[in-house]
Amino acid sequence: MSPFLSILLITTFLCAILCGAPLFTIIGGSAMLLFFFVADGSMTAVIVEISRLANAPGIIAIPLFIFAGFIFAESRASTRMIKVSDALLGWLPGGLAVVTAIVCTVFTAMTGGAGVTIIACGGLLLPALIKNKYSEDFSLGFITSSASSGILFVPSLPIIIYGMVAHTDISQLFIAGIVPGLFIMGLLAAYGIFYGTKMRLKTTPFSATHLMNALWEIKWMIPLPFVVIGGIYAGFITVSEAASVSVVYALVTECLIYREVPLKNLIKISITSMITVGAILIVLGTALGLTNFLVDQEIPQLLMEFIVDTISSKIVFLLLLNIFLIIVGCIMDIFSAIVVVVPLIAPVAEEFGIDPVHLGIIFLANLQIGYITPPIGMNLFIASLRFNVPVIRLYRVVIPVLILFLIALIIISYWPQFSLFLLELSGQRAPLLEI
Repeated sequence: MSPFLSILLITTFLCAILCGAPLFTIIGGSAMLLFFFVADGSMTAVIVEISRLANAPGIIAIPLFIFAGFIFAESRASTRMIKVSDALLGWLPGGLAVVTAIVCTVFTAMTGGAGVTIIACGGLLLPALIKNKYSEDFSLGFITSSASSGILFVPSLPIIIYGMVAHTDISQLFIAGIVPGLFIMGLLAAYGIFYGTKMRLKTTPFSATHLMNALWEIKWMIPLPFVVIGGIYAGFITVSEAASVSVVYALVTECLIYREVPLKNLIKISITSMITVGAILIVLGTALGLTNFLVDQEIPQLLMEFIVDTISSKIVFLLLLNIFLIIVGCIMDIFSAIVVVVPLIAPVAEEFGIDPVHLGIIFLANLQIGYITPPIGMNLFIASLRFNVPVIRLYRVVIPVLILFLIALIIISYWPQFSLFLLELSGQRAPLLEI
């Protein structure tokens, strides 16, 4: 491709971004123009990839999990989770912060989106934290950051999409994400306890009666994570079957038992959730088309040759990979990042002997950090709109949690067994050598 044509195409794409063009038009247009000018002139590859995505194994899990998440978001599920968490942990110094970390993590895993968590739970948690004498800066930073901490848990949509793109077993990815996910949530809880102890914040005395009442309210929701996670872990159900179970469970509990979601509202919820599904799938389809071009032009092979020739250390490669992925997480939508970047880095990581499941956890942990990394982390802008505060202020208040996430990322990256321990324990992975 001539320098003039390269400049023209790049300028066109930048103008499209600045004009606010939809993401799928930018990615899809990029792929089609590149195929037309650089490859054989055929632009059908993009359409073929969109068609192939519709028939991909496990694709049905995406709309099902999103639909279930929208049902839970429409109900008072977040309020019930806050009540039971407060009754269980409110006696701790900083107990409400611990509650915030747990609720945000679980709700993000259930709904599949950090933005949904900020919108649905933020309105309840922020006033509660401020009322209990937590500073507004701490509260804003903690909620904004905690909303991205559920990405590694079932039924995380990014894990499903990563597994499809990387041709990696999704069930194994879910199992591998349990320990790192719990560790990240534990770091958030520890930070909350540290803050509560330092500021000598008021605690809620433990009451068995209060806890039993809260558990009674949430009793119909308690079995769901055990059925889904336990079923996948034990190999009794596939991810798609788990998604079906989640939808049926959400419909029965929220529409028939709690009756917080009227049956007449299901049509509206279905339309809204499927619009989200359509947006995700069209971005994935066009991104796969762009990936097809990169593979056709042997970009992954060229990248692998360059890295192998210049980098000989696995440790250095992981360091550079983390820096690169954090930048990607800042500037790209998480789903687009998975589809575009995974085919580029997976062959290189394989050359350095990195387990594909371990690579998936590293990848998603980085994108989780990208959600809150200035200047354009997605959570920052959603929280700015939801709480009506300047995004510049959020840049500052998320720094403490951002540091904790980076510590977790280092451990996840350089200690493979941290992610693969449960797989090794169950015999699904042979023990790995340390880095």
